[in-house]
Formats: sequence, C-alpha cells, structure tokens
Amino acid sequence: MDDGFKLKHLLGIRELSADQIVHLLDTAETFRDVSKREIKKVPALRGRTVINLFFEPSTRTRTSFEIAAKRLSADAINISVSTSSVSKGETLLDTARNLQAMAPDCIVIRHSSAGAPYHLARVCDAAIVNAGDGAHEHPTQALLDALTIREHKHSFDGLKVAIIGDILHSRVARSNIYLLAKLGATVSVAGPGTLVPPEFAGLIEQGVRLERRIEDAVVDADVVMILRVQRERQTDAFFPSMREYAVNYGLHLNHMSLAAPDAIVMHPGPMNRGIEVSSEIADGGRSLILDQVTNGVAVRMAVLYLLAGVGHELEVPRKGNGPSFSDSRSTGGVRGRTRNPKRGTRN
Repeated sequence: MDDGFKLKHLLGIRELSADQIVHLLDTAETFRDVSKREIKKVPALRGRTVINLFFEPSTRTRTSFEIAAKRLSADAINISVSTSSVSKGETLLDTARNLQAMAPDCIVIRHSSAGAPYHLARVCDAAIVNAGDGAHEHPTQALLDALTIREHKHSFDGLKVAIIGDILHSRVARSNIYLLAKLGATVSVAGPGTLVPPEFAGLIEQGVRLERRIEDAVVDADVVMILRVQRERQTDAFFPSMREYAVNYGLHLNHMSLAAPDAIVMHPGPMNRGIEVSSEIADGGRSLILDQVTNGVAVRMAVLYLLAGVGHELEVPRKGNGPSFSDSRSTGGVRGRTRNPKRGTRN
C-alpha cells in the first residue's frame, strides 16, 4: 500500500490529507457491498482483536463498530466502563496499559474528555480509533457523512453545506468542517449566538461562514446537516427554552424551500423530533438519516481494515478499487482464495 495512505491511528480528521480521506471513502464504498450479501462476512481480519472502550453512552457508534469488526471476522470485545476497573478508580492510562498487555490489534475509544485517544496512542502499540472525544472530534461520523454526500452528490467541489444547531458542543461539526473544507466544499454554520462560538470565525479562511439566522445558512444549500442539542454537555442556559429553540432554529418545511431543489437533509442522531427537525423532514424523501447509519458500518469496516495491521498483507488498491472479495454465498476470501464448492451445493 502506498506510504501516503498508511495510518497507524485515526485520531481526528484534522490530521488527514485529502488523499487519505478519499482513500478511506473509496475503501468504505467497497465494503458497503458486503452488507448486501446473503452472508455478510469476509475473513479480512480473522484472528485480529478489536476492543470497544466506551466511556459515554452510545447506540449507533458502538453497535456499528461491533458489527463492522464481526463482518470482517475479527473478535470484538465490548467493555462496559460502569462495570470495569475505571469505576474503582483506575486511571485511563492504567486501563490502556492493561488492555495493551492483552495484545489487542485495535482499540476504539469514546471518552468525555477531549484528547483521550491521543493519550492512548502514546502508550499503546494497538491502533487507536477515536469514536468521539468530548467536544473535540468524531472522525468516523464525518467520514460516513462524506460517504453519504458523495453517494448522492458525486463531488464536493463547490458544494454548499449548511450545518445548523449546537456548534459549540458538537464534535461532529468540527470533524465535518475539517473534512468538507479539505475536499473543496463551502460550509455555513448557524445557531443561537451562544452556541456558535466566535472562534469559528477563524475557520472562515477554510470556506466557513457564520450565520445567525437559519434562513441565511440554508439558502441554496446542497446539504443541510442538523445537529442535536446536546443538553448533557450544557452546564449553562444557552437559550431560554427548547420551545423557543424549536421555533427559531428547528428545521421546518418552509426552510427547505430556500435550499437547492435537490438538497438533502442529514442528522448524526439521536434526533430530538420537533426540536431540531420536524418529523415531516426527518421522514421525508430528502432525508438520508438512515443512509448515514448504513454507511456507518461500511466506513468503520474500512477504518478497522486499514488500521488493524493488514496493509502489509493485503494490498488495498487506490482510487475506487478497494479490497475485492469472493461471491456473497460463500464465507468469502480475498480474491483468488475462494473455497472450492462441494458437489450438490451452490457456489
């Protein structure tokens, strides 16, 4: 595999080049087909161990990583922090060193503190994947969002993306802004003044615009991305009430009339229906929220595949020619290593 695409860890989008991002998306596109097969499994990571270490509640991300590991034939271990030694006072680094002593190939971590995955990367030989660290970054969410956008828009050049909502507390917003700027899209962000921090003005040189009104951000947008109001991270009153937020910053049908005719709507979940987005939009034809969930498995398969130490064994071709696997009705192997069919069975 080209040295330019080799990654030891996936800690954030900011550290990736545009070529590395495209390569991850190309690889994920290939893995998306695995989920459509009769037998949804390939042996790419057989004998590898992936540990999911989640210090925050998660449904989609944790389940997605577990499914991704199992579809690659890796052994997936989920650690519940509430029943782990962390609840007894063990530090994060001690936990990491103990896990490292068990020789895992990859550790997927979600933590409430920004920078936690970077600490693990310094002490662990295993590949570290950031599944969300505080309000810092959520790289695989941005990658799955990008895969969804590319599937429907084909190119990022000149694409206008509006990100609406709780920007201040959103790691999804940060990762998406970094990714979209690297791939040539322009981004407008909007939300209450208390939730759109002034420091985002420093990103304007990357094509980011700050708007105070949702209408101004949505005008001519090709993609409208809604963010959840993250009440669990809010220690102050950032707006008078959820009702007022819904009136002024919730996405409604009248807003979509301002967007491009073929605009798509996205949301990283979980949704607060009737607050950030109306049910008519969330369940409408422009909504790609469930497509994002589907693409999440493919992206996380690609990330685990490229980081879990297989690059030196299985070459991953560049530019859209990702790993190729055998027919869906077999348990599969890498091309050229399919099983011989038995007499009387379908191949």
